[in-house]
Amino acid sequence: MKFVAFERAKQGTGASRRLRNAGKVPGIVYGAGDPAMIELDHNALFHALKKEAFHSSILDMELAGKTQQVLLRDVQMHPFRPIVLHVDFQRVDSTTRITKKVPLHFVNEETSPAVKTDKCLINRVATELLIECLASQLPEFLTVDLSQMTKGQSLHVNDLKLGDNIKVVTHGKKNPVIASVVEQAAEEEVAPAAAPAVKAAPAKKAAKKDEKQNKK
Repeated sequence: MKFVAFERAKQGTGASRRLRNAGKVPGIVYGAGDPAMIELDHNALFHALKKEAFHSSILDMELAGKTQQVLLRDVQMHPFRPIVLHVDFQRVDSTTRITKKVPLHFVNEETSPAVKTDKCLINRVATELLIECLASQLPEFLTVDLSQMTKGQSLHVNDLKLGDNIKVVTHGKKNPVIASVVEQAAEEEVAPAAAPAVKAAPAKKAAKKDEKQNKK
């Protein structure tokens, strides 16, 4: 993906506030040289952030007529308004080794024996994984094939087919679960509720009342 950034001369809280009021977003690019202060169009950036690839792939940033490869590192959003306050990017090249969270795309769930035959559900324990690799080998996402899942089975990190130079960072966990098969709870039959009993009006009292009224 490609986006355009502009050089930013002024820094500080006041300068950043004026940028935001003008529909711009302050940012910084660091790594492989001196940090560069940048600004971006807010609306263009806001829409780009909705795309999964903008978060998990190498981006081409055009700055001062030159194109640099960068990686999105941090986004600061307004606490309750849909406004981007600040962005951080890191310069990368083919030799840069990076650590980055990558989303998981689950496929073939409906054709698995667990779902198709045994009428079970597949619980997606993880939606992304932290991986370590060269920037040039960073995948946009990791595909998780569920077609062979069976009743009582779990899918682990070691079951994934990854590139030779891609390593999953598990923070000490040997082989975390990514997805597991669970049985659906049996539906309980609910007995129809009994109709509420209707109290009959006390006929005797009503008759006596009518008699008194007639005597009067």
